[in-house]
Amino acid sequence: MTSKELFSESKKLIPGGVNSPVRAFRGVGGEPFFARSARGARVETCDGRELVDFVCSWGPALFGHNHPTIRAAIESALAGGTSFGMPCEAELEMARMICGMIPCAEMVRMTNSGTEATMSAIRLARGYTGRDLIVKFAGCYHGHADSLLVKAGSGALTFGNPDSAGIPADLAKLTIVLPFNDAAAVEECFEKLGEKIACAILEPYPANVGLIEPEPGFLRLLRGACTKSGSLLIFDEVITGFRAAAGGAQAREGIMPDLCALGKIIGGGLPVGAFCGRREIMELLAPLGPVYQAGTLSGNPLAMSAGIAALKMIRENPPYEMLERKSEFIVNAAQAAAKEKGIALQTPKVASLFSFFFSENRVKNCADAMASSAELYKKFFWGCLDRGVYFAPSAYEICFMSAAHTDGDLARAAEAITESIRAL
Repeated sequence: MTSKELFSESKKLIPGGVNSPVRAFRGVGGEPFFARSARGARVETCDGRELVDFVCSWGPALFGHNHPTIRAAIESALAGGTSFGMPCEAELEMARMICGMIPCAEMVRMTNSGTEATMSAIRLARGYTGRDLIVKFAGCYHGHADSLLVKAGSGALTFGNPDSAGIPADLAKLTIVLPFNDAAAVEECFEKLGEKIACAILEPYPANVGLIEPEPGFLRLLRGACTKSGSLLIFDEVITGFRAAAGGAQAREGIMPDLCALGKIIGGGLPVGAFCGRREIMELLAPLGPVYQAGTLSGNPLAMSAGIAALKMIRENPPYEMLERKSEFIVNAAQAAAKEKGIALQTPKVASLFSFFFSENRVKNCADAMASSAELYKKFFWGCLDRGVYFAPSAYEICFMSAAHTDGDLARAAEAITESIRAL
């Protein structure tokens, strides 16, 4: 069946025809392609097309799709069973690796998704502090837990309104949404409400509204505000963990959170999540303490084995300098084409993460991102896809570089970018 036929059939049985909304291509129009297989930096579609992939399964494919070392680890683990529902040695090895590589990690608890990890970290923060309020930042996505699908109202201290049907307004009122990179808003919020705030949670590099880089000193100011008020600081490093650096954004920035959520790369491409942090906080989790969290498939042996293989490759041969150079090549190609065409383009980049904003101004927060031209991005996206290069199917998502992208892949992408921008 073709992608068009598969999508038509899927819509009869799966809401919207997809199991995650961005896959529906609503942000760029048209219909999605269906993948048949993936290897390295290439994806083969059910229509027989081969695409150079810069979505990388939304982050896990740091070393490319279907890496032989990771596949061999899964095959070896599979011989022992798919799931135990009891402790296994791979869980301990994963815990040792995370605690040895992530600066804030003294203890870790595995989950099955990033949403579970952030949700559990917030529950733990509330249990530790005995407080109810949480602070999040507009544009930072932390999964679809009720307390976190909240958007800002008017004014920095406005309590949030639900960003999804099915979320009680009273629950949303416990979440305060601040503008990212707004130091004055942070200071005002903690000055007025600090003693009631259990935690502040953020992506240190927001990567779910395009990519936004923190202003110098912003993360340190937030760290200080949390410390002064007795609130916990949670870094959501589901995307940036092991992508921004071997120790995540916290290692790159030199800022120590109290808790950290992880995912994606630590599963080697299989479903996974984790949260980690200071021992005195983590020991409040059941069965040691009163904060309950559980998961039947947490620490799944296949996911642990795949993730261990990925982390070993990172530890033995860190790919970050190479990934930086590759990402720089792509954004430079985009900037050169935009300059030639006379189109304003912002291309924020951190390590192997990058995005494209068709905007006159540097993007510092969610409002800036939303003010960029989604229509120009839509045309750019389809121009690249028609030329065999797959970037994020939304103006407000990010792109990923992998170690598997070859010089030929990069040259093909640069050509597609240049021709697509010239056609705008």
